[in-house]
Amino acid sequence: MHTGSCLCGAVRYEVRGDLGRAVYCHCSRCRKASGSAFGSNAVVAVKDFAVVKGEDSLKTFSTPQGVHRMFCANCGSPIISRRDSLPDVLRLRLGTLDTAVPAAPSAHIFVASKAEWWEIRDQLPQHAERP
Repeated sequence: MHTGSCLCGAVRYEVRGDLGRAVYCHCSRCRKASGSAFGSNAVVAVKDFAVVKGEDSLKTFSTPQGVHRMFCANCGSPIISRRDSLPDVLRLRLGTLDTAVPAAPSAHIFVASKAEWWEIRDQLPQHAERP
């Protein structure tokens, strides 16, 4: 099991299963949501994710395309995102985990839209969009 929380500690969650494939996402939406050059995300089954404290502190930003990003309303920490088109999975923001991540992200995705000021220096596979 993995546990995690937001920056202020108002929101705490558990992942009661395995973390799925983790990636570095360079799309403009992940950059905006993270305030950084990329988002570090892992796929998690919805059935394995549980908010154990502070569900009332979670707020959601939804797009017309059916993407929902949940964050702490107190400190702004991004926690998860989900898509209407993929109802059984969510994407967990790895930086919010309090437990060790079992494996580093395995690829860079959406590098066609990465920040021009960021240079990828590792040897991980790079995909122009979602593979």
